[in-house]
Amino acid sequence: MNTADLLADGFGRVVESVERTLDGLDDAQLTHRPTPDANTIAWLVWHLTRVQDDHVAGAFDVEQVATTQGFAQQLQACFPHDPAETGYGHTPEQVAAVRVPAALLMEYLQAVHAQTVALLADVTPEALDRVVDERWDPPVTLGVRLVSVLDDDLEHAGQAAYLRGILPD
Repeated sequence: MNTADLLADGFGRVVESVERTLDGLDDAQLTHRPTPDANTIAWLVWHLTRVQDDHVAGAFDVEQVATTQGFAQQLQACFPHDPAETGYGHTPEQVAAVRVPAALLMEYLQAVHAQTVALLADVTPEALDRVVDERWDPPVTLGVRLVSVLDDDLEHAGQAAYLRGILPD
């Protein structure tokens, strides 16, 4: 297995987890909150997709799927927000405002995944050392950024799956 295949497998697991979690959920289930400050399944899936779209596109210096494929407008129609937002620092009120149908969440994630896999296709071990963000000390390399996004996505996919498991009957 090469570097690109390894990373693509990891990002593919995010999609598989989210597909299982979203399967058959209605709007009320997507926005259920076990406590007033808890994240919702809809917010978690929107957030993990936005982070992947934003961070991977940035690392490869390409346009985000949200912009190029019209998802920014579709999501804006579901809840008011700055299309550049990824959800970091959202308040409980902002989390509650994310009301996106499961089909749109899944469509957006699949489109972001397709772009991610296409960008990963030519990644070599040497490319992982390329600095993609100098705002940090030490500067962030492509390898660190990809693992960070994958870790964040898998954590949020797991949180969404947990929330599905505790949905009231």
